[in-house]
Amino acid sequence: MHKIVAAMLMGACLTTPALAADRTGYQAIAAGDFTTAAKRLEAERRIFPDRPELMLNLAAAYAQTGRTADARALYRGVLDRPAVAMDMPNGAVLSSHDVATRGLSRLTTTLATR
Repeated sequence: MHKIVAAMLMGACLTTPALAADRTGYQAIAAGDFTTAAKRLEAERRIFPDRPELMLNLAAAYAQTGRTADARALYRGVLDRPAVAMDMPNGAVLSSHDVATRGLSRLTTTLATR
């Protein structure tokens, strides 16, 4: 299964231990450093452009840094690919499509309240 950290999409608590290499941007996202997370995830996506956990975490980082159009494109990119099971920080297992759909919904809600 794929690891994901986009817990802010789910309202989940970030209590999962950080990955040693932080290839999914976990440590930076957990620390609230979305700019650093985006840079790390962009670099990792140059190697693995279609990994849904990278796309979802990068979308979350973009959403937090005001890059909503980029976030939306990444969420839609996940929805264009086959769904995969994602391990969430709270122990739940969700479909990559469910996470992307919730991310898109959150983007729409956030924009509507501004």
